[in-house]
Amino acid sequence: MDATHIKQMAERIKSNIGKVIVGKDTAVDLMLVALVASGHVLLEDVPGTGKTLLAKALARSLDCSFRRIQFTPDLLPSDISGINYFNPKDSEFHFRPGPLFAHIVLADEINRATPRTQSSLLECMEERQVTIDGETRPLDRPFLVLATQNPVENQGTFPLPEAQLDRFMLKMALGYPDGEEAVEIMRRFKSAQPLETIEPVADAADIVAAQNSYNACLVSDDILRYIAKIADRSRSHPEVALGVSPRGTQALLKAIQVHAILQGRDFATPDDVKAMASPVLAHRIVAKNAVRARENYGQVIIAQLLNEVPVPSEEALTGGGTRNGTAHPSGGNPDGSRS
Repeated sequence: MDATHIKQMAERIKSNIGKVIVGKDTAVDLMLVALVASGHVLLEDVPGTGKTLLAKALARSLDCSFRRIQFTPDLLPSDISGINYFNPKDSEFHFRPGPLFAHIVLADEINRATPRTQSSLLECMEERQVTIDGETRPLDRPFLVLATQNPVENQGTFPLPEAQLDRFMLKMALGYPDGEEAVEIMRRFKSAQPLETIEPVADAADIVAAQNSYNACLVSDDILRYIAKIADRSRSHPEVALGVSPRGTQALLKAIQVHAILQGRDFATPDDVKAMASPVLAHRIVAKNAVRARENYGQVIIAQLLNEVPVPSEEALTGGGTRNGTAHPSGGNPDGSRS
């Protein structure tokens, strides 16, 4: 699947979700970036802003298997991964798969589960496999975890550790609708449930094809150095206890490639880095000040770094019409124009 077909597929999915979700184009775009880049999404916002509805709208737009898990303090790892049970009829053990064995998994209120249960997601999110009783079982592609959490309610919750947060490609919030959006939401839902009416516009094979081909998007060495400098500065920042990991830089690289394709380009630019840096990197930043850490201070740090780190010049990016030693397809500037 080439870049044009990936963009067209994403536009169909976005249009379909737009039949249910009102005025959240940026959030939908970010979710599509994660979907194509084989990442996972953490939706953090106050109750009632449409986090679960957005996840369900995406699932219904794809002809893929979908499972929802309500995370609670008494949820066990085997409840989500599956178990081997003994069948007295044939005196043998059989495997009963859990809800993780689906293409799209909604982990609702993920921070209500205990750390033991949260840790059971580490393997499946990173390696796309589940190990049960010593036997490793691969998960079908595509595999996308959409997790939600409430940032303002602390009673009965268990904050996600840094290792778990690092598994999410990006973190985002939906926010409250403005006046006209609120009116449209009420108008749309007053007599019907739009979620029940939307039909799939892509299937698992389409998503896998996109995931296998998006990395053809060209990224210059100067863009790679730009990302590396941002990550390095985050680790040496005086107010940061834990900076961006190598997994974070890889996630940002994948995200900017997909973002560029969704913008109609087959090459990445510094603007793609700026657009994706905060959603991909901010939640990986751990501030030294505990109060600031609770206030999503990572977004402030990333904004500072984007202002401080020099942006690669157009001449450096093109290298006189080259990128990674290969002539740019247009034979000119990154935007396709000729000098």
